[in-house]
Amino acid sequence: MAGTALTLCRTVLSVSRSKNIRTRAFYYWTAARRTANPFKSGRASVLLGIPALSLLGHELYQRVQRSVMVFALDREEVLEQADYLYSCAETDKLYQLLLQHKDRDDAEFLWRLARVTRDVALLPDTAPEKKKQLIYESLECAKRALDKDETCFAAHKWYAICLSNVGDYEGIKVKLGNSYVIKDHLLRALELNPKDATSLHILGYWCFSFADLPWYQRKVAAVIFATPPTSTYEEAVEYFLKAEAVDPNFYSMNLLMLGKTYLRMNNKEQAKLWLTKAKEYPPLTHEDKEAHKEAVDMLNSLG
Repeated sequence: MAGTALTLCRTVLSVSRSKNIRTRAFYYWTAARRTANPFKSGRASVLLGIPALSLLGHELYQRVQRSVMVFALDREEVLEQADYLYSCAETDKLYQLLLQHKDRDDAEFLWRLARVTRDVALLPDTAPEKKKQLIYESLECAKRALDKDETCFAAHKWYAICLSNVGDYEGIKVKLGNSYVIKDHLLRALELNPKDATSLHILGYWCFSFADLPWYQRKVAAVIFATPPTSTYEEAVEYFLKAEAVDPNFYSMNLLMLGKTYLRMNNKEQAKLWLTKAKEYPPLTHEDKEAHKEAVDMLNSLG
């Protein structure tokens, strides 16, 4: 694999972005009727009451744009709006909303701000210097979330992701040096929430990266560590399949990585199966389109 070992920046958008937006929003709205406390234990993204799409998209968002109103909204309502905007891939609107709460000492706000700050950094039209600034800001937000609540699984997950992104600016030695820290936080995230498909996917990508590590990066890793990180394609497939078991078809890149990993294992039948699924995945996001193109190219090469 060309490049650094842990290029996670293309591996994560969101479970909620990956599926049909209206279906997912309807699920949140109806599920909220079945729970009395959807924000218990920092797992608010699972069960949320979402207002009518047109109402939130127009009237309520206009309300939070006015600073006088922002602090009048209660915690649950702001988080609810944030998760809805994220599910719709309204990155700029979400960023502006959460920026107004950047000084709030609350892990649930901070990890969401880390996530969207990173998303803004990765937008195609973000200038290189601005991208670097935002990547470092995202890591700082994730650190603050962890400091506030070590039991928040999302804070661990996004700290791992943002730490990996920062490594892109600090060289291969730092990137590899952070690899165990990244894995430890992902495992902690899964310990706190075993049903988080995104964490399972990223761990699969971690395993794939080290199984696929170029020889020259293996030599660097051997210098840094007494016991360099290692993994296998089999371990990677196991995590990717667990992610699918938790939430089938949740992410186009998970389908693509299953196809790619099976191809590395010389299992062309399974590779074609998963690459076909990636090709047929509805292209709702930029990442979906990338996954579709790569899957098509790989299938064509297989004949």
